[in-house]
Amino acid sequence: MLILSIDTSAIASAALLTGEGETLGTFATEDTRTHAEVLAPGIHGILTSAGVAGTQLDALVVGVGPGPFTGLRSGIATARSLAFAWRKPLHGVMSLDAIAVDAALDAWRQGVDEFIVATDARRKEVYWARYFSTGGTHQLIDGPHVSAPADVPELPVYGRGAGLYPELLRSVPGFTGTQPTAEALGRTAVVKLVRGLPLLDTTPLYLRESDAKVPGPRKRAL
Repeated sequence: MLILSIDTSAIASAALLTGEGETLGTFATEDTRTHAEVLAPGIHGILTSAGVAGTQLDALVVGVGPGPFTGLRSGIATARSLAFAWRKPLHGVMSLDAIAVDAALDAWRQGVDEFIVATDARRKEVYWARYFSTGGTHQLIDGPHVSAPADVPELPVYGRGAGLYPELLRSVPGFTGTQPTAEALGRTAVVKLVRGLPLLDTTPLYLRESDAKVPGPRKRAL
């Protein structure tokens, strides 16, 4: 099984993985202004280096957020276009799961049952979700949400959101700068695909209304 994973909820990233979870290639950039421009060439580079054609993939997965409008749209639109062109199934995964997959293992080692994953939502807010760690695997309990850091439950918090607000959130050392990546997102998707478990569709989780407004009627000139 060959899976192409894409996520642009924070950084723009892509990864090629096998059904055993082996990573064959990755691409990532933290320049949030060029998601649309760099993602397709990055994917092309991954496939070329691995000697894999798009038509040889078994499926594509894409992070559906939560995330900002422009960045999230770039990844989902790219994934939909490639899946259509290559005639491959496309699945969605909540982007916070890309952090939870490693956070759950750390929480289990620390003897922690419940934890939070939080990322930067800007406007002095965070995107967050609550998880349960079962033997090192994550199970979503609540979320995703967008709120002020002070409104997040008082549990250990993994992800860049905790690093931005250490005075308000119980940040976990070693995870204060962690962002969702396509590689981690792909690993959590591969497990579900191999087990035949359901994934999401590609409806984006914006959690906020768009800042863009339809212009009103033009005023008459006197």
